[in-house]
Amino acid sequence: MRVNDVWCVDQHDKLKRYGLALHTGIDPFSGKIKWMRVWHSNSNPRLVFRYYLETIKQDGYTSLVTQSDPGTENFNLAKGHSFIRQSLDPDLIGTLQHRFMREKNNLPPEIVWSNHRRNFMPGFEDVLNVFKWIFIPWLQLEIDAYVSRVNSTKKRAQRHKILPHGPADDIDEHPERYNALNFKVLIDPNADYIQEAERLYAPPDHPIFQLVPPEFAYWAQLYYEMIGSPPVTRENVWNVYECLLDKFENNAGVYNTLNLSGYEDANAEEDPATSTVHYH
Repeated sequence: MRVNDVWCVDQHDKLKRYGLALHTGIDPFSGKIKWMRVWHSNSNPRLVFRYYLETIKQDGYTSLVTQSDPGTENFNLAKGHSFIRQSLDPDLIGTLQHRFMREKNNLPPEIVWSNHRRNFMPGFEDVLNVFKWIFIPWLQLEIDAYVSRVNSTKKRAQRHKILPHGPADDIDEHPERYNALNFKVLIDPNADYIQEAERLYAPPDHPIFQLVPPEFAYWAQLYYEMIGSPPVTRENVWNVYECLLDKFENNAGVYNTLNLSGYEDANAEEDPATSTVHYH
């Protein structure tokens, strides 16, 4: 195994009770975290492929092979990565450039979560949506900073470790310094095959990329401006959350205007919504 020989992806569900779903992709040889993302879902195949696609478009290359557990959330990654590899190398047409590695007892509790969403008490959805609207973008910035630190820091030497010692960024960018090969596959981020892969496996207008329902986003942005549009930081994030939630709870008209769905089905067909919260 060498640098960019295989990228492994996995999801982390421990924070789902807070409405937060984590997903990561790593190069196990260098130890480099290729991405670590937080959203309100990590089980949608379009979302998983989008994480991969944004990474290769930013880096300008992909791995020889991708790897995951057999969950359906990874099907678009398997098909999309194979599509891109086949577009670059016609000899690979008809082959799957993805490894499904089975893990015991690792199936996501979709039924339990589905029942949990359906049984939420009326009026509680705005609490969850305010939380997502404030915390997910802020937490993503915190995670980005963490990933940068991990990738740029030399790991503690381990006597029995056969993988190279050094900062993951350095191993990834200069594998020759560690007597390693680099199997990265160069791509053109603007090429037709990238755009086609995006259209097929991670269309930008799919509702999974929507942070909160569009009606909720409208009111959240309005109330955020009413409280002075404070930059969100580690020190004040809970205060901003409480102030915004207070605006929703004290404006009964919102409940008559919004048809909030709280932990909505990630596959529901809704239009994307955006926000302009300031994070630091």
